[in-house]
Amino acid sequence: MNPQLRKTNSNVSVTLQDQPKLISEVRKAIEKHKSIEKIKQRLGDEYTRFCSDESISRYLRARNWNIKKAEKMLEASLVWRMNYKPEEIRWEHIAAEAETGKIYRSSFMDKHGRTVLVMRPRCQNSKSTRAQIKYLVYCMENAILNLPPEQEQMVWLIDFHGFSMSNISIKSTKETAHILQDHYPERLGLAILYDPPKFFEPFWKVVKPFLEPKTANKVKFVYADDANTKNVMESLFYMDKLESAFGGKNEAKFDLKIYADRMKEDDAKRLALYKGASSSGTTSGRASTVSLDFSIANTDSDSDGEKKTPTEINEEAILAEAQKIAAADGGGRGARIEA
Repeated sequence: MNPQLRKTNSNVSVTLQDQPKLISEVRKAIEKHKSIEKIKQRLGDEYTRFCSDESISRYLRARNWNIKKAEKMLEASLVWRMNYKPEEIRWEHIAAEAETGKIYRSSFMDKHGRTVLVMRPRCQNSKSTRAQIKYLVYCMENAILNLPPEQEQMVWLIDFHGFSMSNISIKSTKETAHILQDHYPERLGLAILYDPPKFFEPFWKVVKPFLEPKTANKVKFVYADDANTKNVMESLFYMDKLESAFGGKNEAKFDLKIYADRMKEDDAKRLALYKGASSSGTTSGRASTVSLDFSIANTDSDSDGEKKTPTEINEEAILAEAQKIAAADGGGRGARIEA
């Protein structure tokens, strides 16, 4: 059995012997849907990958081993992948979003062999939430592609140097949380927010309810001038490989041309890996959005331990509070934020 199936990370105790049975029950439930043949035809090899033991295990863990909830969640992801077609996104489709280095897969991994996505909110170069999310999905798919066989999670390193209130976008953050939690369950191992300013706190208080408790617990605030920070980073990363912006010794900067070449190579590798789906005419056969007869509930509201999402958010009030903090704290960068 894959060793990843031993890691439950949930509030429910499930024995190693019970896990294959639960995985099988979710797979059987999916197979019973009357639209399943259409989904198989349109997803091709993608369907096989997402109904593998490892994949179903992630959905079960995300829903605390509740079969019904995991089934609904997986159904939603299969339909989403069928319509959004993340595996078909190529570098040339998102190159403009990548120009500033606002998100990129680092050349190093952490000590656990997890791929690392570096994010720099100050480098945001697009006002289109749709384009931003498309690039995020591309980066997520690329990070997963480059995981070693024994690992299934990634790390997000978020650099807040130069962050300003103009970089705050609740709409983009909500959509990011939705994509990460609903369609990439158990893929995030850790998110490090490095040197966030104090005026980020009102924004964090609003964003946190959008996150499931398990996701929120993976968010760590780290400060360069904190005595404990060096120990935290050294425990997770090889300092000679970690970028200097995060306290490491690697002085290399983001180079768009070098990164573009890496991504094009990965695109070719991914195309070869999933050529079954690509060579079966998916580009033309999956050109339109498909609505199938699936009774998919809102997985945000029916999973164990999830919080209710606020229906209304006063963005002006949040920005006003952030400005007040910034004015009182000399720019809002002196105090700390509690996770």
